[in-house]
Amino acid sequence: MSNYSLDTKCVQGGYTAGNGEPRQIPIIQSTTFKYDTSENMGRLFDLEAEGYFYSRLQNPTCDYVAKKICELEGGCAAMLTGSGQAANFYAVFNIANCGDHVVASNSIYGGTYNLFAVTMKKMGIDFTFINPDCTEEELNAAFRENTKAVFGETIANPALTVLDIEKFAKAAHAHGVPFIIDNTFATPVNCRPIEWGADIVTHSTTKYMDGHAAGIGGCIVDAGRFDWMAHADKFPGLCTPDDSYHGITYAEKFGNGGAFITKATAQLMRDFGSVQSPQTAFLLNMGLESLHVRMRKHCENGLAVAEFLSRHDKIAYVNYCGLPGDKYHALAEKYLPNGSCGVVSFGVKGGRTAAEKFMKHMKLGAIETHVADAKTCCLHPASATHRQMSDEELVACGVFPDLVRYSCGLEDAADLIADLAQALEQI
Repeated sequence: MSNYSLDTKCVQGGYTAGNGEPRQIPIIQSTTFKYDTSENMGRLFDLEAEGYFYSRLQNPTCDYVAKKICELEGGCAAMLTGSGQAANFYAVFNIANCGDHVVASNSIYGGTYNLFAVTMKKMGIDFTFINPDCTEEELNAAFRENTKAVFGETIANPALTVLDIEKFAKAAHAHGVPFIIDNTFATPVNCRPIEWGADIVTHSTTKYMDGHAAGIGGCIVDAGRFDWMAHADKFPGLCTPDDSYHGITYAEKFGNGGAFITKATAQLMRDFGSVQSPQTAFLLNMGLESLHVRMRKHCENGLAVAEFLSRHDKIAYVNYCGLPGDKYHALAEKYLPNGSCGVVSFGVKGGRTAAEKFMKHMKLGAIETHVADAKTCCLHPASATHRQMSDEELVACGVFPDLVRYSCGLEDAADLIADLAQALEQI
């Protein structure tokens, strides 16, 4: 599908039906796969042949969908996971272990922040969180001898900061480590980070890719360009024999294009089992077929809502990079020229109390922990996704106590604006 446009890849990428085969991708709802001889199965266990033996590692339905996302991002290999959290955990843990260090933007999803700052810290991995607006000098100063990766989000959830992808990729590569980026909010429709230097791209497919709140899922895409063997001392998990898998050295056997995803599958998915079900992958593919159409409407609604809020006297500030006056407008024009996403964040005058009161009067915008699907939803992060953070930590990552995250669905923009207006009148 390399010669086709992204729109066409959304619809037909990943799977091509043969003569008399299903038009839609088949749901292979099976835990195991039969083989005629033990020798045939043994070749699979030795990674000497392609095929399937247990759906905790790989499943044909999931692989069809992973291949589509890989084509959309311009990568060379991909895998689905059971959630976006699992995707981010696997992407980092695949190369960083106890005693290692990772540099990360401090303006990332609260769940990811907690995964890094609390859970993975207990595993012995240290994270330095840095302001995404830092200078190159400040960014480079955050690296240590044991740094193994750099992590950021294209559009941060919910602060909506836009990451300078080239700056972070340049710093990562100068220090001999890969740059991992979560591209959930932008999707490959609006940004393809690999084209700007990213090495690993992750997604919570639960959001725009699925688009209908139908299934939890995640995805990891490898660009296949990072030279692991050139930095073999930093990445022994990829560049020395894996005693838990027949002594395979992934970087030698599968090269830059296959080592990362093969290790994440054969080792991490084997041991942690955060699989995406075939049924969920099927639903995800249905969402992907309309992703390119839906993202345009989400962005259209997002801009209309942002413009309305920016003129309202009860709104303290609006974060939406599509607004000409937004702090990240210039970066958006560079990395997101066709639109960013449908999520708008804003502060309600009167602080946390006023924001909570506003939320109670929304009618079309449902209060949900979800974001980025066909139905409009809203959230007060300080009371929900980021409630584990202190006010000081909230301010540091750009998620202020008065901030509301408003995810524009596919409804009529005029109806969304009318609903926002009536809720603001109640304050």
